[in-house]
Amino acid sequence: MELFMAIYLLPFFYLIFILSKLLFQWRDKCCYMLDYECYKATEDRRLNTESCATIVLRNKNLGLEEYKFLLKTIVSSGIGEETYGPRNVILGKEASSTLMDALSEMEEIFFDTLDKLFARSGVSPSEIDILVVNVSLFSPVPSLTARIINHYKMRDNIKAFNLSGMGCSASVVAIDLVQHLFKSHKKAYAIVVSTESMGPNWYCGKERSMMLSNCLFRSGGCSMLFTNNRAQKHRAILKLNCMVRTHHGSNDEAYGCCMQVEDELGYRGFRLTKSLTKAGAQALTQNLRVLLPQVLPIWELLRYTSVSRLRNVFNNHTAGVKAGVNLKAGIEHFCIHPGGRAVIDGVGKSLELSDHDLEPARMALHRFGNTSAGGLWYVLGYMEAKKRLKKGDRILMISLGAGFKCNNCVWEVMRDLEDPNVWKDCIASYPPKSLVNPFMEKYGWINDESLGLGFVRLDF
Repeated sequence: MELFMAIYLLPFFYLIFILSKLLFQWRDKCCYMLDYECYKATEDRRLNTESCATIVLRNKNLGLEEYKFLLKTIVSSGIGEETYGPRNVILGKEASSTLMDALSEMEEIFFDTLDKLFARSGVSPSEIDILVVNVSLFSPVPSLTARIINHYKMRDNIKAFNLSGMGCSASVVAIDLVQHLFKSHKKAYAIVVSTESMGPNWYCGKERSMMLSNCLFRSGGCSMLFTNNRAQKHRAILKLNCMVRTHHGSNDEAYGCCMQVEDELGYRGFRLTKSLTKAGAQALTQNLRVLLPQVLPIWELLRYTSVSRLRNVFNNHTAGVKAGVNLKAGIEHFCIHPGGRAVIDGVGKSLELSDHDLEPARMALHRFGNTSAGGLWYVLGYMEAKKRLKKGDRILMISLGAGFKCNNCVWEVMRDLEDPNVWKDCIASYPPKSLVNPFMEKYGWINDESLGLGFVRLDF
């Protein structure tokens, strides 16, 4: 009888074993953000209209048409007068940048943000198990991760990864890497450092598609601390719920829309083509088709499916019935990469977002510019400084980058967030009444004898 009962109950015990295994595997997949620290440069590196004009007029390759193009771009860029530039550019060394200039730029961002991150979190550098650094346009030897490990004398068994060439969405790529590493490293701490090497990559030529990068990109970066230790859950600020990565590198048009190249005169820079908006829209659409079913409630998915089919049956004669997905059924906040005004407005239009939803991205662009992979965290910092983030809220983080890539993820807020951050000294003045750059008012003319123009008004 006992043998019969044992055989009879064997499937039951096996089911318990499988469910327990799955439960523990699920528990091990958690990824918590404990803290983050964004970089804020010193005031001597601020790019107001006067300093921007000085840098522009130093480029003797530019003619009247190039000046008009730059003026129009800067005025309509959505970038304000308080962004920061690389030190070598401020000092007039953009055409003769050295290796030491590049290393100095990186170390200033690394050590400033990491020092503050370790101090605020109470976690020691010797406790870090995983280190990921992403800088797209600079990859020296020894690696940038090695420089951080050497500076903080980290453990000799630390897992270090140096990512390059990943573009503006590299920060989310790095977090995805950490999330996968957490599966085989229990109760671990991970650091992700995201920034970009601006100084050595300042464009000194006159090709318009490459001049855009000088108008949009600015100095900045962020260091983040993560763990998969559930005992640290009470300290976490965010929990990663899901992530989807989309890569359109096989599409030639998308592949070539953001690319580091040399122009016909041999000047190296970053080319942004008109195909960028198209590539971004396609990648974002494909990404959200996979991501949204994981985050939206079932009733919203059923509503969307039902209405879409009804509209097809009745040949779109169901006017007044909302057919699009209601993102706000599963998302409270939208953290959009502040790549440029056109990028933010394009994403907002396609997702039917309000000005309130787009405000954090627009303000991050205005105050700090496009800081490449670090930009998302200035947007998140704005939301926190405005005390928008409450426990249980969900944040859709949207990042677009060269390749062409769209990497999106959803975070859950673990507690009400209102800690001081990089916005603390200026948040009271945001949003400003106007986002128009005063460049036109101050420099809508030129008096440069080297052009043989005399005094000319640059209207457009």
